[in-house]
This record gives sequence, C-alpha cells and structure tokens, in this order.
Amino acid sequence: MHLTEAEMSLMELIWKYGDMPAKELVRLVDEKLDWRRTTMYTILKKLIEKDMVKNENASVSCLMSRAEYESSQKKKAIRKYFGGSLPEFVNTFIREEKLSDEDIAELERVIAAYKDSNKS
Repeated sequence: MHLTEAEMSLMELIWKYGDMPAKELVRLVDEKLDWRRTTMYTILKKLIEKDMVKNENASVSCLMSRAEYESSQKKKAIRKYFGGSLPEFVNTFIREEKLSDEDIAELERVIAAYKDSNKS
C-alpha cells in the first residue's frame, strides 16, 4: 500500500509521538503541520482504511510500525521492478553503482550470517 505525502506526514507524527488521544493528535497536527481539525480527520480516516492506525474510544493507535511499513515498501518495489527477485535487484544495483571494498565485505557478512542462521 502506498501512502500519500499527507498520509505520510500524519504517520510520521504518530510514529514519533506514539498512541494518543485523538484530541491530542488534533493539537499536535495543528502545531506541527498547520492543518485544520477536519483535514486531520480526513487523512486519519484514510489511514484507518489502509489499516495503518485505529481510532477507538477517541484514542489513536498505530497498527503498523515504521519498520513494518518500510519493509513492505521495499518488498513491493522489488516485486514491481525486479519480478520479486532479490538477486536481480542486487545484480542491477551493483552493475550501476561502484561498490567499495567495505560495501563488498558487508554484503559478504550479511550473506554469511544469513547462511549460518538458516542451517538445519
């Protein structure tokens, strides 16, 4: 799922400040984003429909962490642009970017750690 710029702005505040009463979120959004109450509730409704947050008993809480959202976006991009193939992604990246010795060593460490953690 894709978040619009406005949805992302609101999520940034929710991720930063955590769960809170809706009234407090209205105040925070007014202070940080200079949005009207109605704008905040319109964007919040869209985030609820996308299962990013919930608003129960006048309290807004996060359903998807920033890490979960970012991970889903990375996976979506690899599916969309590389047919879901992580090796194709890596191959394209290394063909187009110059890797330093440190970059190569880090990639090798990541792969070795993955292999070690998946041994039966």
